[in-house]
Amino acid sequence: MRRKTRSVMVGEVGIGSEFPVRIQSMTNIPIENVDANVEQICDLFSHGCEIVRLAVPKPSSVPYFEKIKNILRNRGLNIPFVADVHFSPRVAYDCLSVADKVRINAGNFAGINANYSEAMASFSCFFESANRARVPVRIGVNAGSLSGRITSKFGNTALGMWESAKECIMVARDIGFHDLVLSFKASDVNLMLSAYRLACSEMDRLDMDYPLHLGVTEAGDQQYARVKSAIGIGGLLIDGIGDTIRVSLTEDPKNEISVAKDILQCTGARRFGPEFIACPSCGRTSYDIQLVLGEVKKIFSDCGQCLKIAVMGCVVNGLGEAGDADYAIIGMPNGKVAIYKNKTCVVPYVEPKDAPNVLKNLVKS
Repeated sequence: MRRKTRSVMVGEVGIGSEFPVRIQSMTNIPIENVDANVEQICDLFSHGCEIVRLAVPKPSSVPYFEKIKNILRNRGLNIPFVADVHFSPRVAYDCLSVADKVRINAGNFAGINANYSEAMASFSCFFESANRARVPVRIGVNAGSLSGRITSKFGNTALGMWESAKECIMVARDIGFHDLVLSFKASDVNLMLSAYRLACSEMDRLDMDYPLHLGVTEAGDQQYARVKSAIGIGGLLIDGIGDTIRVSLTEDPKNEISVAKDILQCTGARRFGPEFIACPSCGRTSYDIQLVLGEVKKIFSDCGQCLKIAVMGCVVNGLGEAGDADYAIIGMPNGKVAIYKNKTCVVPYVEPKDAPNVLKNLVKS
């Protein structure tokens, strides 16, 4: 069951439990390089990115942000633009006139060493401006950048992360501003999971329903980063927690999109294509299951979101594990394979090399 959250519109894209879990990414090019940012955002969009974020480090960066956005709008690309702001309230104010959403870091927005009164005054003024501009705000809490005021009381903990966000939330609620998205990111998966789960528990207690942006920050690259992201983001999605995700890879940002899609599909949060089931094979498998699986994926990769196909090595687990598949190729003891539709054998003896095309014709018919 998806955790119920309010709807927050970021440009024309909705975030919240009434919408699909959205996929985000972030450019990794200095904002002054307008042409390169434009091309990277187009590339991200073509791969399935639904919201894009750009780092806006200083006041002089804001015109570049606006120029990139205008170029893409003139091309007909309406992907929402999020301004990522740290340390500079002035930049955040300036971005309200051009961004579809502004992300602020709760720990450093007012200065890492700001006292409570200074921080609350800074948050209040900004949220009042965001409310007038009707621009949503992500309160981004990172474990590595909590304010000294927070760490001195709570340490670098899940509770500290929640308390950091709660300060901002309470100020926003006091002025009637509710277009908030929250995130509680850490590079430590256990800390990240604890922070999000604590935040959900506390929001339930306080009757809050803000959408959550999920991510394991600084995950790194290659397989390890993908595993970390799958455990952290996927673990929460399975619990019904999360309304938008960003997989943080130290790679080309477009690589984040395919990983995000796989996490969403594996957890059942969204479907982007057919589901393929395949056993790892063992000594009972009498055909080249890897070859057959590869051919099946080539043929059916673009056939639609609802189809589920199993490629199984033998009959021991084949019928049971493939029971909820629409179609299955199951190895037989004689070196042949059988093709099933649901749980019914429709083609009993087929050469393995011919099975993918036989299945193709069966599905088309």
